[in-house]
Amino acid sequence: MELTLSKLHELFDYKDGNLIWKIATSRRIKVGDIAGYLSDCGYIGIGIDGRQYKAHRIIYFYHNGYLPSSIDHIDGNRSNNKIENLRSATTSQNAMNQKISTKNTSGVKGVHWHKRDKKWVVQLKVDSKRHSFGYFNDKKVAELVAVKVTNKLHKEFSAYKGVLNGTA
Repeated sequence: MELTLSKLHELFDYKDGNLIWKIATSRRIKVGDIAGYLSDCGYIGIGIDGRQYKAHRIIYFYHNGYLPSSIDHIDGNRSNNKIENLRSATTSQNAMNQKISTKNTSGVKGVHWHKRDKKWVVQLKVDSKRHSFGYFNDKKVAELVAVKVTNKLHKEFSAYKGVLNGTA
């Protein structure tokens, strides 16, 4: 059974980023309880009619009446499902706003150490293609270039939004 907007409004109220049960659909659910559980990957999950859904997708649908291919958490916090923190995004835009990878050894998104040349390299993906923006002896210079290029190319989806333009 497909989840419809009318079904969501029948099951839930929305308050401050949470869905609140309006109907007790099982013995474990009480009317007025916050729906969902925190998953291992940091998202809030909700079970409805034997299927699992991510709360941010339900909340976006609840408020907007449609589901985009991808939904971005503006602040990067997967459990912050306030509607003001959710926006429609392409898969590429959503990836732009991701936190720094645990595999990153430089501590700076878009910057890595090039062993052969013994320099810091600034590389970003743009339209699914990797582009290089220079090799640098100084890591701080590489970081400044990464922030500037990321803000210019990724715009509001930049992981560095506010950095270097006086708002952060």
